[in-house]
Amino acid sequence: MKGTILVNPYDAYPVQKRKVARMVQEFDSLGVQIEVVENDGFVAYIKDGDVKCALQTDFVLYFDKDRIAARLLERAGIRVFNNAAATEICDDKMLTHTVLANFGIPMPDTVAGPLCYNPKAATNLDEYVCKAVKTLGLPVVVKECHGSFGEQVCLCEEAKTLKDKLEEIKTKPYLLQRYERESGGRDMRVIVIGGKAVCAMLRTNDADFRSNAAPQSRCEKADLPQEIAALCEKAARIVGLDYCGVDVLLTDPPKICELNSNAMFEKMETTTNFNVARAYAQHIVECVNKRR
Repeated sequence: MKGTILVNPYDAYPVQKRKVARMVQEFDSLGVQIEVVENDGFVAYIKDGDVKCALQTDFVLYFDKDRIAARLLERAGIRVFNNAAATEICDDKMLTHTVLANFGIPMPDTVAGPLCYNPKAATNLDEYVCKAVKTLGLPVVVKECHGSFGEQVCLCEEAKTLKDKLEEIKTKPYLLQRYERESGGRDMRVIVIGGKAVCAMLRTNDADFRSNAAPQSRCEKADLPQEIAALCEKAARIVGLDYCGVDVLLTDPPKICELNSNAMFEKMETTTNFNVARAYAQHIVECVNKRR
């Protein structure tokens, strides 16, 4: 069996490179030959009205967020992990909550931000901010819809601060959420593979409301309550994910905060001693063999 790991050419995070190396290691132990390829735009493209693909592979492990490339690969008949639709849903935080809505998934109260298409346009956000504060209370969590490692997330304590922040990001898709004070600075990260929650760790940050904000964040192995395991498995199933990291707010009841289709697992492996890379590689091999 031959496989391809497709990576973003601009991703210079060392943790991502180590993640790729771990997957190559585990695939090798299963007898799967892996080629690591950068997604440079010519992996799959349209020529004479048809999709052309340069890869000779049984599957693609997709370590990127480029929804178009993933869709082109699927149109070329290649099995992609995670699939293009699931990757696209997880890459857009507001779309994630929208897809999960009406399925009985507890989530923080969430409002989509109005998108301004003209950066020079004069905006009057007073009424919107007033409605947001009335709906969600203060403080308010502001998230850009696209982002990683908590870098595009902030907490606005006052209406004026919220207005200033929204003016700053008005041309980007964003959302507002009720601040779940009960879970401030702590959450649970759960890994789901093949529809099964396989391991979990608690993340705590005494200096920041974002539990995953480095370098203060601390991790410890967690016993996975059945309630949270079932919640994470259901969310992954709705979105159609083969693999994901689910961030769960430790409220009563627990609430889904985010789904990460390209979740890092280095910290999870060292904290829990669970071989995430092996479990994911085995799942992929089983899926590909069933397809043959």
